[in-house]
Amino acid sequence: MKLLIAVDMEGTSGLTTWDQVTPGHAEYQRFRKVMTADVNAAIRGATEAGVDEIVVTDGHWNGDNLLVEELDKRARLNTGSPSPFSMVNGVDKGVDAVFFVGYHARVGTANAILDHTWSSNRVMNLYINGRISGETGLNASLCGHFNVPVILVTGDQAVAAEAGEWLPGVETAITKTAHGRFSAEVLPLAVSQEGIYRAAGQAVTRFMRGEHPAPLQQPKPVKMLVEFFYTDMADKAALLPGGRRVDGRGIEFVAQDMPAAYQAFRAAVTLAQR
Repeated sequence: MKLLIAVDMEGTSGLTTWDQVTPGHAEYQRFRKVMTADVNAAIRGATEAGVDEIVVTDGHWNGDNLLVEELDKRARLNTGSPSPFSMVNGVDKGVDAVFFVGYHARVGTANAILDHTWSSNRVMNLYINGRISGETGLNASLCGHFNVPVILVTGDQAVAAEAGEWLPGVETAITKTAHGRFSAEVLPLAVSQEGIYRAAGQAVTRFMRGEHPAPLQQPKPVKMLVEFFYTDMADKAALLPGGRRVDGRGIEFVAQDMPAAYQAFRAAVTLAQR
């Protein structure tokens, strides 16, 4: 069994602030170690349950956060940016299942640590085929195009609930319980990582029994609507060929399939940068 572990940072054990996820801050270096330890817990659980090949994709910021010198030797690492499929790069390379580790809830979610969708200062909302989505729905939909199910999501209780809405029956490991955007009751790292380890093993066991969520497959063509925070961002994103301005802040585009929609979304958000 080949497993892809797609990793973000905001859902990492013990983490509650932007300083802890932003390169250049002292706290970021400390939480790179915690992030890597969370991933190693997932690797241990997965391999002990029978996975024989693991690729880890670093999907936070510029994709160079995980400490390769501390990564479990049973895994290979996709690092750096940009890459063809960004947060789930490698999903098109014969992967059987995916873990989302360290994920966070979509922008606008109450009681969710560092809630945002792709960009915390550009994207107000994302809709996929008319349904509001965060990174869980977006990335799981891309995985689904390749017929790959997401079988584990780790992060706070808000992203666990969001994952359950998109992927009924998905295994989750709750690393913290958010009280707001920047506050949470966090578990001791050993306890949180033990939870990740156990959930990873259970997710793989259920997968091998055929008791996992179905791949999330979007109807084709795929219609996306991106609402930006400011009109000048939409001015720039509207330069994307095929994009249609729907109002002051919204850009809509229709793509032939989910990979094309995913790349168009990334391009639109990149164009919108101030």
